[in-house]
Amino acid sequence: MEYKIMFIIALAVTFLATVLISRWLIPVLKSRKMGQKILEIGPRWHKSKEGTPTMGGIAFIVPAVVVGVAGSVFLWIREGASAALPLVLTLVLGLMGGLIGCIDDSAKLRNKRNEGLTAPQKFLLQLAAAALYLLGMTFFCHMTTSLYIPYFNVSFDIGPFFYVFAMILIVGMMNSVNLTDGIDGLASSVTLVVGVFFTVAGFLTGMAEADGSLLMLGGVIIGGTAGFLVYNFHPARVFMGDTGSIFLGGLVVGGAFMMNNPLIIVVAGLVFILETLSVMLQVTYFKITHGKRLFKMSPIHHHFEQCGWSEVKIVLVFSAATVALCAAAVFGLRRF
Repeated sequence: MEYKIMFIIALAVTFLATVLISRWLIPVLKSRKMGQKILEIGPRWHKSKEGTPTMGGIAFIVPAVVVGVAGSVFLWIREGASAALPLVLTLVLGLMGGLIGCIDDSAKLRNKRNEGLTAPQKFLLQLAAAALYLLGMTFFCHMTTSLYIPYFNVSFDIGPFFYVFAMILIVGMMNSVNLTDGIDGLASSVTLVVGVFFTVAGFLTGMAEADGSLLMLGGVIIGGTAGFLVYNFHPARVFMGDTGSIFLGGLVVGGAFMMNNPLIIVVAGLVFILETLSVMLQVTYFKITHGKRLFKMSPIHHHFEQCGWSEVKIVLVFSAATVALCAAAVFGLRRF
């Protein structure tokens, strides 16, 4: 019962704080001319969005971290360090991702174009964040190199290759959530659904008692994204920027490691992954065919835009697909 109350409080406080901070932050971002620049190669109708304040992810990062840390202290007192540290480290991973995104967003605004850090710079910074997270999980949370295979209830110790896999997964998911943030409310909505999945997992994997750390993570993700959607749903009055999307990517992939079931995010977060795959396939096909395109535009949400789908329809369909995927992921949870 205590964990249920903790979850409700975390969700409510994060939601209200995000709404209030967003309401204050949007005019501040506007006054400092921190508006989004739109690429010429993007959908032509997106030009009307140019100037919409970006870096709005700060609005949910602050309450999510504060509430998450408060919840971690409660867990530490009640259950000990082993119950709290995975959540703390996941929050730190999210924060490192948010900092990388903030540097990228700041560079874009400073250069007055939709290009900030170079791809290698961003990749190396994310790789460093992933390495630090895995180092912390190994030494403080006794994470092993055993990889659990969802649905088959078996594990394989893959030794050092586990860390290679883990770093690719972490960096890949951070960038996947970042790519999903291309139309109003899409990244927020899909991440909200994944937050609900973590909440359900918190109850199911805890068996007799709820897993407080997962419930807390689910609470801050749901509260933060729902609060942000008040201003980010179409027509968006603010964008989260790389600051918010990479932060959310860190929380999403970190939640899977908290469950000792990293592969489960491949199922629950498949929509994010498909966004990245669509870009990779587009680039590869373009090079192989010397100029032909597999999709009308990538990431895949822009393809559907070009097919005539409205932004609201894309958000609803992608969110519904994530609901179905998360429902399927429930059956792949690792029971303790």
